[in-house]
Amino acid sequence: MNYAKYIFIFLSFSLFAQEKISVKQLSKLHYKDNNIVHIDKFGTQYSFNNSTFYSKGPKGNFEYTNLQLGNITSINAFNPLKTNLFYKDFNTVIILDNRLSEIKKIDFNSLTPFRIVSNISSANDNSIWLFNDNTQQLELFDFYTSKTKHTTLPVEGNVLDLKSNYNFCWLLTDKYIYTYNYFGSLVSKQENNGFEQIAGTNGNVVLKSNNSLFLLSKNSSKITELDLPKLLINRFFVTNETLYIYDGEMLHQYQLINE
Repeated sequence: MNYAKYIFIFLSFSLFAQEKISVKQLSKLHYKDNNIVHIDKFGTQYSFNNSTFYSKGPKGNFEYTNLQLGNITSINAFNPLKTNLFYKDFNTVIILDNRLSEIKKIDFNSLTPFRIVSNISSANDNSIWLFNDNTQQLELFDFYTSKTKHTTLPVEGNVLDLKSNYNFCWLLTDKYIYTYNYFGSLVSKQENNGFEQIAGTNGNVVLKSNNSLFLLSKNSSKITELDLPKLLINRFFVTNETLYIYDGEMLHQYQLINE
């Protein structure tokens, strides 16, 4: 009886450990730009090098540099009509149009109440999500009125990553994975068991841990590993249901398969 019990437990554990989500490889190509951050549905590629941001696509090649603000900390090109560049050292965000012309500069040092911003991401309309280190809260901030539209409750843990689309915002701390809707209401909260980065795709989330990627499906708390070949994950991002992985030499493109 005991042997049968142990065999059953072992087989159950093995089956669970091997469970993975299939992906379909669409393409892979040699790519020289180590700092690619996004490819939109039109094929426009977005990348940066220290203080210069580039877009290369069917409508032309453009670049933006702001030497006064120095190096770029992060870029969110989810909405190519309102791409945002974050300069953490200067507590400043720049909003650009699709030709990388400046639409708006947001200097949080000059706004009241004073905020120390650690992370930003795109939102709907004329808004961005920002994490305020002073209050440990996520804010939905209107960059035209310079007013906060919604504020979340304080979060637990150190912030590791922040991603969003028009409907959801995902905040990763070293303790929890938070999901909010566009009103700033908490949709879900679950423990972070070693994940370091996130990428949003519709209502789903792709998470990175070490050199593996996992999928957290919407309306579920189950996190399942993606069945990917062994490759170095330098950068990864998702456009709709297409997953891009850059390994330092090749840009791999996969179709996420919903099961």
